[in-house]
Amino acid sequence: MKQQITTLIIAALMALGCSSPKHAAQPASFELNYTVEAAPEWTNLFYRQSGWFGADGIFSFSLDGTEQPRSDKDREVMLIFSDTFIGEVEEEKPVEGYKMVNNTVAYLKGQTPNPDSIHFFYKQDEQGQPQTFFVPDNANSKAGQYYWLGDGFVNRERDNMLYLFAYHIEMTGPGVFDFIEPNVSLLALPGGSRPPFENYRQLTTPLHLVLEGLGEGNMGAGILINTEWAGAPHPDGYVYVYGCIGPDKNLLVARVKPKHFEDFGKWRYWNGQAWDKDKSKLAPVANAVSNELSVTPLPDGRFLLIFQVLGLSEKVGMCVGQSPVGPFGPIQEIWRCPEIDEGLLPYNAKAHPCLSKPGELLISYNTITFDFWNDIRKNAHIYRPRFIRLKF
Repeated sequence: MKQQITTLIIAALMALGCSSPKHAAQPASFELNYTVEAAPEWTNLFYRQSGWFGADGIFSFSLDGTEQPRSDKDREVMLIFSDTFIGEVEEEKPVEGYKMVNNTVAYLKGQTPNPDSIHFFYKQDEQGQPQTFFVPDNANSKAGQYYWLGDGFVNRERDNMLYLFAYHIEMTGPGVFDFIEPNVSLLALPGGSRPPFENYRQLTTPLHLVLEGLGEGNMGAGILINTEWAGAPHPDGYVYVYGCIGPDKNLLVARVKPKHFEDFGKWRYWNGQAWDKDKSKLAPVANAVSNELSVTPLPDGRFLLIFQVLGLSEKVGMCVGQSPVGPFGPIQEIWRCPEIDEGLLPYNAKAHPCLSKPGELLISYNTITFDFWNDIRKNAHIYRPRFIRLKF
């Protein structure tokens, strides 16, 4: 019955919202020759029995600031997660005493999914009990809020400062989807920062959006560093920040020069025709995307938008774009997530170029259930990243 209900809900969502940008033409340049396959060696890297054993919200970025696919055994990549389960697992079930914290990190050396190369970290109190690294503590924070992490990057033009978007989360009920995101902050960690991250700043931002006709949401769903030092094949020197807002899952875009990243007065917002100082003029460049996503430059000058169709569905979607703001072609459904047949709900697909080799993109998505708080007690492994590989 649960699987039937899930299928019906997703079918209804797909009927309501799955569409390509209304303004876009459909030339041949939107086409891409590709194949997609499962990447079980990466999925199995997060199948763990002790310590970190499940999380969502996975983003990745190189600590040297470069972001594009390459083969480099010495490359160090930071992974960030949001809600995370920590404890011991026996016979597929978490042992009593496990705990959930709101954000954790991991570091991976090289680009191969070797269990010996990845190390997970979470904050601990004096008794060694798991704690959350980043907790809201600025002028926009309220009691009871916590952070989920959005995308981030290492900014070479600001002393290798590590920037992370952090969504303010408030629970509105007991269900797994009973929450709101009333604000978004920016975390600024000095270059070279390591756990437990005791020296960092929390910046308030004007990037929580309430736009007539589009809805409400936050920027930070994905970041494109389109600079020469990040390895972009056709750099224009800007950092592009994406947001997903409203019931139609509208994709919005802002940009700024890396050296001005903390100066929100210098940010500009795409109004459909030009870059505008007024964020209320933002216009969507696509819809039916997810709250976490990615935009990756291709060597030929095009851009790949990767997302979960409508945010929560069995479909991983891809659109080919002519620029960081499009126009984007129609949604190509590149993967059906088989976990849907087990009653799991896939969500928030995105690419990880700094974990990818040239000529391919490693893509993750997460899984959860409607009755999550009970289901996690029965199976500790339902809540973790799954991976596929797109070759082009």
